Amino acid sequence: MACTSLPNHTLSLLHLQSRNPKSPSPSPLSLPKSSHSQTYGLKLLPTLNTSSPTPLTSKTTIIFAKVSKGDVVPNFTLKDQDGKNVSLSKYKGKPVVLYFYPADETPGCTKQACAFRDSYEKFKKAGAEVIGISGDDPASHKAFAKKYKLPFTLLCDEGNKVRKDWGVPSDLFGTLPGRQTYVIDRNGVVQLIYNNQFQPEKHVDETLKLLQSL
Repeated sequence: MACTSLPNHTLSLLHLQSRNPKSPSPSPLSLPKSSHSQTYGLKLLPTLNTSSPTPLTSKTTIIFAKVSKGDVVPNFTLKDQDGKNVSLSKYKGKPVVLYFYPADETPGCTKQACAFRDSYEKFKKAGAEVIGISGDDPASHKAFAKKYKLPFTLLCDEGNKVRKDWGVPSDLFGTLPGRQTYVIDRNGVVQLIYNNQFQPEKHVDETLKLLQSL
């Protein structure tokens, strides 16, 4: 059975009250509502004062999903692997599989890119364009695409501006850019958002399933 300990200053208050019965009665102790932790279950907050909100600190991380399922995607323009400007709006009228990945030449990203390459004909048959986005520069993208014979566009989100604008979450406590895929229909509306950092090939399977059902 779990045991919950009260802070020392609370125990001291109770002790003084028991020794001096003539002292005025203190206000009833008000414990904060318990919160739930996915890791540890029920826990008590470390403070007795809940009158003011907890201030945000520099270590506080808040993630807002800025582009959600059912949203019309915001347009952007980025350079591709050939250094040419490409706008997302140019693809309106056909489905788009837009996937954010951490970096060129990393094991998971290479596996994911090659999986999209190997299924590229299926995406073409579904009438869809495949676009990869990472923070790498055009030279890195060009070498990556050439080495693995990638037949689709890679866009350079240097500074991760689009990633931040879209609210793509990071992984591993914010140390690694997230791996997230969006399926956008012919009208520019998001129909699927799929996030899986450690099974990159599943992005291909999940997006194809949806595209084939549209």
